[in-house]
Amino acid sequence: MTLPICTCDRDAKGQYLFDLICHHLNLLEKDYFGIRYVDPDKQRHWLEFTKSISKQMKSQPPFTMCLRVKFYPPDPAALKEEITRYLVFLQIKRDLYHGRLLCKTSDAAMLAAYILQAEIGDYDPGKHPEGYSSKFQFFPKHSEKLERRIAEIHKTELIGQTPETAELKFLQKAEMLETYGVDPHPCKDVSGNPAFLAFTPFGFIVLQGNKRVHFLKWDEVTKLKFEGKTFHIYANQKEDKKIILTYFAPTPEACKHLWKCGVENQAFYKLDKSSQVRTVSSSNLFFKGSRFRYSGRVAKEVMEQSAKIKREPPEIHRAGLVPSRSCPSITHGPRLSSVPRTRRRAVHISIMEGLESLRDSAHSTPVRSMSHGDSFIPRSRSQATDPGDGTAVISDETYSPSDSVLPTPVAEHSLEMAVSRQINGAPCSIEEEKESEAGTPTVGDMVELGADSRAVGPVQSAGALSETEQVNKFVLSVLRLLLVTIGLLFVLLLLLIILTESDLDIAFLRDIRQTPEFEQFHYEYFCPLRRWFACKLRWAGGLLINK
Repeated sequence: MTLPICTCDRDAKGQYLFDLICHHLNLLEKDYFGIRYVDPDKQRHWLEFTKSISKQMKSQPPFTMCLRVKFYPPDPAALKEEITRYLVFLQIKRDLYHGRLLCKTSDAAMLAAYILQAEIGDYDPGKHPEGYSSKFQFFPKHSEKLERRIAEIHKTELIGQTPETAELKFLQKAEMLETYGVDPHPCKDVSGNPAFLAFTPFGFIVLQGNKRVHFLKWDEVTKLKFEGKTFHIYANQKEDKKIILTYFAPTPEACKHLWKCGVENQAFYKLDKSSQVRTVSSSNLFFKGSRFRYSGRVAKEVMEQSAKIKREPPEIHRAGLVPSRSCPSITHGPRLSSVPRTRRRAVHISIMEGLESLRDSAHSTPVRSMSHGDSFIPRSRSQATDPGDGTAVISDETYSPSDSVLPTPVAEHSLEMAVSRQINGAPCSIEEEKESEAGTPTVGDMVELGADSRAVGPVQSAGALSETEQVNKFVLSVLRLLLVTIGLLFVLLLLLIILTESDLDIAFLRDIRQTPEFEQFHYEYFCPLRRWFACKLRWAGGLLINK
C-alpha cells in the first residue's frame, strides 16, 4: 500500500501534508509520528508543521520524505488502536535491524521469532525448509546458534498467534529494553572521545563505547543550550546536585538539530499541558542564538485524547511475506516495491507512507548473515531508569548503530552491491553511504553512528580543542556584549541631544539647558555641526533641482 505522489500548493505548511498522510493511513493517534527528510548536506531534519514546506527544503522538487516515529510511546502496548501499534512495530523492527535497539541473546531470539510469526504466520514444513530463519537478517549481525534458537521458538512457542498478538508481544518485550526509543546523535565529549546522545521517553542518555555513562530523567533536565557545534545539558539531580554536560556535534547544523530534538522531547514527555510550552532560546542573551517552540500536544494530552476514540478498528493491510519471498535466492535479493518518481514544475512531495516506507527499510532482509558471536546485552528496564547506578555496561561490543545499507526505493543491482559488501565484512563508510543517499533520502535519514571517528570528522587533541574553543567563544561573547553596549549608549546620547535641542518645556530638560557645560556644547559643537549639515543638504538639493 503506497501513497501516490502528492501535489501540494507551494505555500502549503507541513501540517497539511502530515494530515494528508494520516488521513490516507486512517491514523488518529498521530502525535507520536513525524515527517523526516534529509537536506543536500546529508543533515536530517524533522518537518516543522507550522512552516511552509518549500521554505524548509534546500533541494529542488520533488521532495522525498519518510513517515517515522518521532516520539516513542512510553508504553506502546497500551496504544488505543491497532493501526498505531502496527506502525510503531514497524519502526522498532527497523531500529532492531539497524543496531539501535540492543538486547541480550534470549530477548533477541524472542523478538526475531515474533517478527517471523507476524510476517509469515505459523511454521509450515512445506513452506519453510531447514534453516529458513537464516534467510532473514533481523539484526546487524548474529550467529548460527541464534538463528537456530529463533527457528525453535517460532516452531514451538508461537503456534497459533495472530499477527496482532505477535506484534503486541513484540512491543511489550521491546519496551523493557534499555535502548528502546533511542534515536542516537553522534558527538564527542570534552576529551574528544566518541559518544552518542539520545532522547528517550524516560529521559536523556549518553552512550559511550559499550557503556551508558549518563542518564537524566526529564524532570532533572533544566535547560538545553547550544552554540555553534557545542551542546550543553543542565540538570539538577538529587540532593540539589547540579551538573552541566558538554558535547561537540560534527557540524553546527547537526548541533542545532540535536538541540531542537531535545527541546521537543522534553516538552512532549515532561509537561502536563501544551499550554505550558514556552519559546526556548539557545542562548542566555536576547540578541543572539536561535529561538524554537514545540507546537504539538504533549504525551498526557495525547493519551487522554486516545481514550476518547470510539470507532470501528480500521482495516490494516499488513506487509506479510509471501512464500516466494520467504526463502529467495541470495543472489537476487529482496523484491522491493517500486515507487513512482516524477518531476513536475509545481511543488511535489513524494512520500512513502508509513506501512511501505518502514517495511521496506526495516524488513527482514533475506540475506545470509555471518557468525559474529552473541553480542546482545543483558539489561533490564529497572536498571535503565536508575540514574544513580553510575556507568552501566550496555553491550559486549561498542555501541554502533548503522545507517541503512538498503535505501528505499532502490534498484536491485544497487541492493546486491550493498548486500554483498555487508556480507564480505566491508560495510560502507559514512561518505559512501551518504553518496548513496543523494538521490533517495527516504531511508538515508540516519547519519551513520559507528564508533569510528570518521562519523564526526577529524578532531584535534582533547585539551587543545576544549580550551581553544572555550576561549574563542568567551572572546566573541565579550566583543558582542561590548558592541551592543556601545551601540545603546550612542543611541541614548543622540536621543538626549534631540530632546535638549527641542522646544519641549520639561523641568529636567530646562535644568540641563541652563548648565554652562550644555551652553558651551551648544554654541561650540552643535550649532556648527547643524549649519554644516544644513549647507550639505542645500547643496544636495540644488544638484537634484538642476538635474
